[in-house]
Amino acid sequence: MELPKRRPTRLKSFDYSTNGAYFITICTHNRQKTLSKIVVGEGLAPPEVKLTKLGEITREQLLLLEKRFENIKIDRFVIMPNHIHLIIFINNDSGGASPSPTVCDVICAFKSKSVSLCKKAGYLDKVFQRSFHDRIIRNRREYEKITKYIYENPVLWEEDCFYSKDI
Repeated sequence: MELPKRRPTRLKSFDYSTNGAYFITICTHNRQKTLSKIVVGEGLAPPEVKLTKLGEITREQLLLLEKRFENIKIDRFVIMPNHIHLIIFINNDSGGASPSPTVCDVICAFKSKSVSLCKKAGYLDKVFQRSFHDRIIRNRREYEKITKYIYENPVLWEEDCFYSKDI
């Protein structure tokens, strides 16, 4: 039996170390809700993201990426129960590392370190799906739309196609 070939998820002939903004989505393995819980606020209070131990590890590793790669900035992010959304800025004008790391290098480093620390914390299952989704942010309007989406993601959690009420 021949296995289906994985289709590349990156844009062909695009240099992912190029200066710019990138919208990234990383999903947990089998969409397991292991990173956080969304706690509905009372009255008009917005929902709150309560990180699990694994979520705390991933948050710490996201924030450490800026130290690990001097040419990137984590602009916005949200850690949902079964996925992470973030915006990464790459700025290679500082004359840093050569060759410059790509978006894939950054995400692979993040996932590798996070998984290692999650295993040390006693979590033995797989943490993340194999790949990640990316979108090159092309202009200010698109950036603002994605920023709003990240900010509102906890509010829209119950509308997520992988949402199920925790009992």
